Amino acid sequence: MIWLGIDTANSPLSVAIVKDDVLLIEESSMMKINHSLRAMPAVEEACRKADITPSEIDAIAVSEGPGSYTGVRIGVTIAKTLAWTLDKPLYGVSSLKALAFNGQLFNGLICSVIDARRSNVYAGVYRAKGTDLVSVLEDQHCPVAQLLEKLKECKEAVLFVGEDVKLYESIIREHLGKQAYIAPFALNVPRASSAILLAQSANQPEIVHTFTPQYKRITEAEANLMKKGSSYE
Repeated sequence: MIWLGIDTANSPLSVAIVKDDVLLIEESSMMKINHSLRAMPAVEEACRKADITPSEIDAIAVSEGPGSYTGVRIGVTIAKTLAWTLDKPLYGVSSLKALAFNGQLFNGLICSVIDARRSNVYAGVYRAKGTDLVSVLEDQHCPVAQLLEKLKECKEAVLFVGEDVKLYESIIREHLGKQAYIAPFALNVPRASSAILLAQSANQPEIVHTFTPQYKRITEAEANLMKKGSSYE
C-alpha cells in the first residue's frame, strides 16, 4: 500500500511517500517559502523521485491544523483535490499530534507548540503509548501562560517540541523550572511520515467533500464580522 503524506500547517513544508511500511522518500524544509507555490511541485517531485505515478497512491494523509490559516488551507485543499480526482481515501491528522510524535521516546508529557501571536499558542499535550500518542490536553488555542499553569499542575516532566518554542523558552523555564525540557532543533521539524503513521491507526477516512481544516479559533475576518453584528444589537 502506498501512502502520500502532506504537512503544510506552518512555515515548514513536509512531503513523504511510504510503501508497505517502508519510507521511500521524505523531504522537509524549514525555509519560509510560499506553500501555494511550492507544495504541489513538492508532491510531484516526491512521486517522481519515488518512481511512482499519482494513480498508484492508495491513501493520503494530511496535516489538518491548527497552524497558519493559509498553510493549513493549502495542504488540505491539495489533499482533497488529489483524493477526489484519484478516488482515494483521505485522512486528516492533527498538526500538533504529528509534531509531538518527534518526541515519542520521551518519558513524560510531550507538548507541541505553534505560535499564534500576541502571547497565544496552539498547543497539544500528549503521552506516548506504544507507536501512538494519547491526548492529555486537547489541541487548543490559548494564552501561553494559561497552558503553562495547566502543565505545572500535572507535576510531570514536559518536553516542548516545535520551532516556535524558542519564542517562549524564557517564560516556559520561569513557570516550570526543571520540569521543562526543550527539544533539540532536529526534533522541531514536522514530518509528513508521522502524519502517515498516525493516519494508519485511524478507524475511518474523512468524507472528502465535508472535510475542513481544524483552525481551533475563528479567523480575524469572522471576529470582525461578529463585532459588527453585535454593534447593531
